[in-house]
Amino acid sequence: MNAQKDRDCLKIAFYGKGGIGKSTVASNVSAALSMQGFKTLLIGCDPKADSARCLVGHKIPTVLQQLHKKQDNIAREDIMFPGFNGVACIEAGGPEAGVGCAGRGIITMMEELTHLEILNEGWDVVVYDVLGDVVCGGFSVPMREGYADRIYIVTSSEFMSVYAANNIMKAVARSQGKRTVNLGGIIHNQRNGESSVESVEDFAARTATRVLASIPFSREIVLSELEGKTVLEKYPESQTARFFRELAGIIAMGQGSSPEPLSNDELEEFSHYMLDLELQNHR
Repeated sequence: MNAQKDRDCLKIAFYGKGGIGKSTVASNVSAALSMQGFKTLLIGCDPKADSARCLVGHKIPTVLQQLHKKQDNIAREDIMFPGFNGVACIEAGGPEAGVGCAGRGIITMMEELTHLEILNEGWDVVVYDVLGDVVCGGFSVPMREGYADRIYIVTSSEFMSVYAANNIMKAVARSQGKRTVNLGGIIHNQRNGESSVESVEDFAARTATRVLASIPFSREIVLSELEGKTVLEKYPESQTARFFRELAGIIAMGQGSSPEPLSNDELEEFSHYMLDLELQNHR
């Protein structure tokens, strides 16, 4: 389905616990949106700087690397690179391990993008791929400063992933007093056969949101990423590619809501529910 383009720029961000599959979702959804006719920009906000790898085919120079190399003389082409189906890609980057603040890299990048007026180039969609450690002020910049209007949380049913999702909801709730940012929903990434759809759906119901989709484990995703490609490019006719096209359509036409994150006590209670469900499923 082709989503309509007669709308303001759609600014979305994917958040979640490190390693949960945000970059997989962000890159494949970006590819799918571009194939639906949207002029799309992907901005990686993770110090690993691997958000754009499957769109470009390799890791690209980051904004922090280019600033260090060229000081204040960087140009648009130094930090923005073309990816699959015309998706433009930028990586914030981060400091070397054990040195400096990773979140600061996002702040520096956004200042540079503003200076170069890259965000004013008539994009239909801007996608942010953000590490879910929103305790750090830098990682909350896309939602706190109004760069992203709608947040999507990628999670599995692992408790620490749910814990991170709940923290992200708290950050969204705090940002709503100053900005129009809202929560578009949860994307359940079933990285293996052990992740419980029931647990994630129950968590979504308790926090006044919804599960947009559950991504089944897919060998096509694994093989595509090893080759530095999205599933949309490597296996365009596969069921997984159709899944991402459908998810992109839902996101393009979707609405957001105000989340109701769980308190610490409620989250602890939910962990006991998850344990009971886990024991029942393995009897």
